[in-house]
Amino acid sequence: MSSPDGSRAQKMRLPIFTHKERLEVPSPTEKDWSKDEEDYVFKDPDQELDSLPQPYRMINKLVNLLFDRSWEVIEERDRLREAEVSRIQPTIYPPVFESKFSEMPKCMAISQDYVFIAGAKGFSIYNLYDAKLIYVCDKIKAEVTSIWATDLGSEILIVPLDEMGIVRLFYLCKDGLFLVKTINEVDDTAKQTTCVKTEVSHGGDFAAFLLQGAGDTWLDVYKLPKESWLKELEHPQVAMNPKKKVRQPQLDINICFKGDVKLSFPVHIIKIKPPKPITGTTFKSPLEVFAKTEGCYGLGSGQNHFIKDSLWEQQSTIFNATYKKYLDGEWEEEPLSVATFHFLLPSCIISMPTEVKSPSGVACALGIHWTGRHNYFIYSLNRTLKDKADPEGVWPCAAPIAVSQLSSCCSYLVLACEDGVLTLWDLAEGFPLGVIALPEGRPCQSIHFLKYFIVHEGRNVYLEGPVKSQMMCVVLCTDSSLHLLAAQGTRGPTLRVLVDRPAKHPGEALCAVVPAPALPGMVLTVSRNGCVHLLDVAGPQVVCAFAPPRPCHLAVTWKPVCVVSLHHPYFLLRGDYPDGASDTPYSVFYFHFDSYPLLENISRNCCISQADVDTTAFPQALPLEKRCESFLQKRFQKLENKVKEQEHWTRLRRYSLFLQRETLRK
Repeated sequence: MSSPDGSRAQKMRLPIFTHKERLEVPSPTEKDWSKDEEDYVFKDPDQELDSLPQPYRMINKLVNLLFDRSWEVIEERDRLREAEVSRIQPTIYPPVFESKFSEMPKCMAISQDYVFIAGAKGFSIYNLYDAKLIYVCDKIKAEVTSIWATDLGSEILIVPLDEMGIVRLFYLCKDGLFLVKTINEVDDTAKQTTCVKTEVSHGGDFAAFLLQGAGDTWLDVYKLPKESWLKELEHPQVAMNPKKKVRQPQLDINICFKGDVKLSFPVHIIKIKPPKPITGTTFKSPLEVFAKTEGCYGLGSGQNHFIKDSLWEQQSTIFNATYKKYLDGEWEEEPLSVATFHFLLPSCIISMPTEVKSPSGVACALGIHWTGRHNYFIYSLNRTLKDKADPEGVWPCAAPIAVSQLSSCCSYLVLACEDGVLTLWDLAEGFPLGVIALPEGRPCQSIHFLKYFIVHEGRNVYLEGPVKSQMMCVVLCTDSSLHLLAAQGTRGPTLRVLVDRPAKHPGEALCAVVPAPALPGMVLTVSRNGCVHLLDVAGPQVVCAFAPPRPCHLAVTWKPVCVVSLHHPYFLLRGDYPDGASDTPYSVFYFHFDSYPLLENISRNCCISQADVDTTAFPQALPLEKRCESFLQKRFQKLENKVKEQEHWTRLRRYSLFLQRETLRK
C-alpha cells in the first residue's frame, strides 16, 4: 500500500501541460483544437523544483554548446559534400610514363630532350620522350637540392647545388658529360661559403651565384667561355655556326662521363655586395656631393647625400620615443640580405658602349634588388674584376621591392613592391607600360609571364612573328587569389581576377602556378588539396585535371616538384606513395599534352599567321609600324571624307543661291 506522500511525489514527476488561461474541456476532434502551440507549455516538475548546483550547471551549458556546434559542423560538411557531388568535375588525365625512385628527388629540370632529376649522390639523366634512364652522375657525393639546365644550342649547361651549398658546372656535349668547375669548394672547411641562388643568362654566356659566408652576402658573376669549350672538344664546325638547329627526338642516347678532359674555367668578372646602410655624411659642402657622383652612375641610390649624423640621431630618437611600446622586448637577429637578379639584353634603356661589339641576344647587364630595399640596380657586364663595382643605373621605387620577374624573351620586366603596386617595363622599346595596384590586402607572391596570345574563332592561338609592346602575366597573391595582368602599348595595364580566394572550400586555395608554353593562354595550378588543374585564363575556366594513379599523392602541395618543358608538350610531376604501399615510395610522372583528346588539337595547332588574322578585330596583331600606318590612313580617310562632305554642302548651297537668283529675276 502506497503512502500519500509517495503518490504525491509520483504525480509531481509526471510531465503535464499547463494552459496559460482558464482550462476548458477540449472538443472530441482535433480540428477544433487551438492552432496556437504557445498556449501550452511543457513543464517538467522536477526541473522546476530542482536545479543543478555549480559547477554542474556550467558543465551542462558547455556540453550543450559543444553538441550544438558539432551539429553545425556536421550540417556544414553535409552541405559541402552535396555541393561537391553536384559540381561538374573536370576530366582527369593520368600520366603516360612513370619513373620510380627509392629516395626522394627534391628537384628536376628539363632542357632539349633530357630530364635531369636530383639524387642522393648526384643527378640522373632521363629521356624526355620515353622516361628511360640514360646516365647516373654520382660524382658529387652529396644530395642535390637544386638543379638548373640551360640550353646552349646544341649543348646543355647543368648547374647542380648540393646540400652543403656547393655549386658545380657540368657541360653536356653530344655523348659526353664534362665537369667544368666547382665554384665555391675550398680545402679549408672553416672558409667554406654557401651558394643560395643561381642564375644563368639566356644563351649561357654568363652565370651569377649568390654566396654567403662569414656573416656576409655577395654576388659573383662569371663569363662562360662557350666558344673555347667547343674548340677544346674539337668541334670547330659547331663553333663557326652557333645558331640553334631543329633537333629531332632521340630515343637511343648513350652518355658517359669524361673526367680526363679539362675545359677552360669561367672568368670571374664582377663581385657585387649589398648596398651599405645609409649613415651620416662625411662631406663638408654640397659641391663635394656632386663631385662624388660621376655622371649619372649611382644616382638615386641614396649613398651620396648631405645629411649630418646629428639629424639621423634626432630622427632615431623621435622614432624610438614614438614607438617605444612596440620596440621594447627581445628582437630576433636580422637575417642576411638575399638578392633577386636577372640578366638583361641590350635595349633602348640598357645600351652598350659604342666600342663594345657583341652578338645579338647576348646579355649586357645584370639587374638586381635586395630584400627590404627600394632600389633596382643595373650593373654592366662589360668589365673585369679589377674594375670598381658601381651600378650604371638605379631605379628607385616608392616601397621595398618584394618580387621581380623577367620574361623569357627578356623584353619585359615587372617590379612588385610590398605595398602591392606593380610597375611594368618594356625594355625592348624603352618605356614603361604602366603602373597598377593589386587589391588592398593582397600582396604579390609570385609573377609568371605568358607568351602573348589572342582568342581567334573561339580558341587561343599564338601569333607568328614578333609582337611588340604586348605582354601578359599571371600574378599569384598571398591570399591564394590569381589575377591576369595585361598591357598593350600606351593603353595602360589592366587587371582581372581569374581565381578568387575560396571561402567555402579552403582546400581549393592555390599554392603554385606554372605556365604551360605549349598551350596558348593556359597555366597549371596546384591547390592545397593536391589537385592539379589546367586553367584557361581567357575564360577563365578549368579545362581538365591531372592526377597520379592512386594511392600516390602530392606530398608537399605548397611547394610541389613540378617542371614544364619550354619547347615540348610535356610536364613532370613528383608523387609520393603512402608508407608500405610500394617498394619505391617516390615517383616522377610524365604527362604528354598530345596524348589527351581535349589538348592534342590545341598543342598541334597553337600558331596562326598574322596574315590570317582580321586586323580590324585584332589590331594588336599588327607590328607597331603597321598599326601606325593604319592609324594614319584612317585619320586621312576621315579628313578626306570630311572635306568631301564640306564640298558637297558647298555645292548645294551654291545651287540654292542660284535658284533663288533665278526666281528673283523671273
